[in-house]
Amino acid sequence: MPRVVVDVMLKPEILDPQGQAVANALPRLGVTDVSSVRIGRRIEIEFSGQPDLDRAREIADKLLANPVIEDYSIRLADPEESTP
Repeated sequence: MPRVVVDVMLKPEILDPQGQAVANALPRLGVTDVSSVRIGRRIEIEFSGQPDLDRAREIADKLLANPVIEDYSIRLADPEESTP
């Protein structure tokens, strides 16, 4: 099935407490060369016909992302990308 991927991330100026918690935990795992972590969401939309990027953008604008605090990007899924 044709899929469109929507990646949603907090805007750079918005604090990311979840990402900060992960970054703070990394040294305890022996990882000391990471300076920052940001956490977002990946949403996959499957279309029954041809993937419609304009429709996906409309869905992201109205439902998937909060434009006040989040940015998003839309792309066609690579056919070799697999989902569990």
